[in-house]
Amino acid sequence: MTATLQRPTALERVNPVTPFLAAVVYSIPMLLTIDVVSAAIALGAWLVVLALAGIRPRTVLRRTWPLLIAAPLSGVSMLLYAEPGGRIHAQIWIAIISDQSIELALAIVLRVLAIGMPILVALVGVDPTRLADGLAQVARLPHRFVLAALAGVRLFGVLGEDWRQISLARRARGLGDTGAIRRALQSAFALLVVALRRGGTLATAMEARGFGGPERTWARPSTVGRADAALLLLVVVVTALAIGVSLATGAFRPVWQGAW
Repeated sequence: MTATLQRPTALERVNPVTPFLAAVVYSIPMLLTIDVVSAAIALGAWLVVLALAGIRPRTVLRRTWPLLIAAPLSGVSMLLYAEPGGRIHAQIWIAIISDQSIELALAIVLRVLAIGMPILVALVGVDPTRLADGLAQVARLPHRFVLAALAGVRLFGVLGEDWRQISLARRARGLGDTGAIRRALQSAFALLVVALRRGGTLATAMEARGFGGPERTWARPSTVGRADAALLLLVVVVTALAIGVSLATGAFRPVWQGAW
């Protein structure tokens, strides 16, 4: 039985540092306006791009499900408490639903999705080691900081197993049968002690192996290429398309002119 090598996806060919730069380039213009048109155009464009890139809808949902919950909640607050304008549809004490509040609520929901969805899809699931290589070699961040952050991220996944072991040990000693809040606080303190001890041991081991030296070589070179340039160009095109259509249709609405 022979193993088959999977071809890297479009996102895997991009340097992990590039999506962070692309997120800044994309977010700043999109945060300057609060209209439905630009958000809808950007969201639709990114859905098409993700489909063409071979990213499955299941993957998108798995990476963005917190956003799918937060976006409607942000729209509800705008729907109820934005400054009323146009026709009043309902009023409950200080909550007023009007034409303007409905438009602003829809704009907020679409904008949260349009900004957050592509960023989460691009950044969630990034390999920490590749990201550390990129931050040190491309972004030129201090290697001591990068390696310490990488070690912390790698150990973060161990906390879940530590929590389980602490809970089982307390129950074996008869300490975890009653008082859920008290049990959780005591287990959290024990987990903090374990994490600090492991962090100190890891720091000593890394220092002994020369990770904190003045010079550092890298086993995996991290470079930027055509895929990174294509991603940045795509971000600029989508942003220009969304803002351009909004200006052309007269729907462009700067945030400083919004009604809250």
